[in-house]
Amino acid sequence: MNRPARLFIGPALAAAVLALPLLPWVPEYWITLLNNIGLAALVAMGLVVLTGIGGLTSFGQAAFCGFGAYTTAVLTTAYGWSPWLTLPAALAVSGAAAVLLTVRLSGHYLPLGTITWGISLFFVFGNLDTLGRHDGISDIPPLSIAGHALFDGRSVFYVIWAAVALAALITFRLLDSRVGRTLRALRGGVTAAEAFGIDTGRAKLIAFVHAALLASLSGWLYAHVQRAVNPTPFG
Repeated sequence: MNRPARLFIGPALAAAVLALPLLPWVPEYWITLLNNIGLAALVAMGLVVLTGIGGLTSFGQAAFCGFGAYTTAVLTTAYGWSPWLTLPAALAVSGAAAVLLTVRLSGHYLPLGTITWGISLFFVFGNLDTLGRHDGISDIPPLSIAGHALFDGRSVFYVIWAAVALAALITFRLLDSRVGRTLRALRGGVTAAEAFGIDTGRAKLIAFVHAALLASLSGWLYAHVQRAVNPTPFG
């Protein structure tokens, strides 16, 4: 396919997808499916940077989704925060956890640590009274824009895919930067990268935190789309 055709087909497909929620004959199932694809795409983009580019392995990304979901669930239901104000808090909690995990572990201990991390946090989420134990937290308020509550899948569709587009833009900019070239160098081996003066510890930290923040954003959105959270999706 030549370049002019690619430049036309991409925007045309994007316009067609964006028009779907406006068409009354489109089944609600399609909208729900696209919303779930958007939430999963946020996590997948983080794993592309972490594993596909940086060569690192994490089995605990669902736990970072849980951090984002439970942070906003607690702050909105117990303390009456606006959902939008909980987003920085959710990202901060996940980012801090990612820094702690990456600084403490390296080599093959990192993927092993993320496995135990995911298992242990599942039981933490399910056994704390403040988090509703295995019943979770319900009655989470929906997102709202200009006083209009986004209760259904069609109304929250554009918020999810705007988040996906913004995350994709940030990820592309990251990979096209000097940091992105540093991340690519990790796949050739730590020793080779360090021989060229690359701070591999810093590069790993950036990749891991970036993936954790995108997973947290997905969890935050998930909580306000489902309007309830429990430990099951975050094990």
